[in-house]
Amino acid sequence: MKGKILKLVTILSLFMLMLSCGSDKKEEAKQEGAATEAKADNKEVKKYVIGSDVAFAPFEFKKDGKYEGIDIDIVNEIAKIEGFEVEWKHMDFSGIIGAVQSGQLDGAIAGMTINDERRKTVDFSDPYYDTGIVGIVKADNTDINSPDDFKDKRLAVKKGTTGAEYAESVKEKYNTKITVFEDTSTMIQSVINGQADVAFDDFPVIAYAITQQDPVQLRIATERLNTAQFGFAVKKGANQELLEKFNSGLKKLKESGKYQEILEKYTGKAEK
Repeated sequence: MKGKILKLVTILSLFMLMLSCGSDKKEEAKQEGAATEAKADNKEVKKYVIGSDVAFAPFEFKKDGKYEGIDIDIVNEIAKIEGFEVEWKHMDFSGIIGAVQSGQLDGAIAGMTINDERRKTVDFSDPYYDTGIVGIVKADNTDINSPDDFKDKRLAVKKGTTGAEYAESVKEKYNTKITVFEDTSTMIQSVINGQADVAFDDFPVIAYAITQQDPVQLRIATERLNTAQFGFAVKKGANQELLEKFNSGLKKLKESGKYQEILEKYTGKAEK
């Protein structure tokens, strides 16, 4: 009898030991799972330093101490879609490509026209905006309505832009004098103040500037003088992952309808 009791106690002890081991393994597995989940949750989100212009409304401009605009909204929305963070750096347009080349910026979006000259030093994304430059004059100026009217006139342009390139291309033909400005607002003001007869910039920039005037002091004097496309830029041969994320996010942004919402937010229903 005593032997049977001893045998029963031994069996119960072994059973309890097995239960304990199983429980420990389950707890260990649970802890490992939690650790893996925590590791995934704490996975570092990639942050990119993106550059933009300081004053190129409606693409980027400062309002109430904060930068906003088409370019800003597009990148911020793409960052949400593709899962990365953005650190913005705003600078004069003329220094942006240099900052991309030197590695100060991972990428740049600044109403930058895609062209062969820039392709020598940067890689561009798929085009994110179709545009073209126009000439603007004072609202009461009826003398300038086409390029032929530029003869002997004073032209205002922003440094490093397609508008500046156009002005240089017609300088000899029309015997013009060109004044170069660092930002769009100062360039436009030069026409209002009578320092220049006509200024050149991209259509949406000019259209937005005019809508902000009360009373209106300027008018668009020409048809679009060229056609162009804007692109997001990275250093040539570098940051290809960022470029791929931009292209992927841009496609999804357009498919969702959010892209059109951004355009209409700043330029109205005319943008299609």
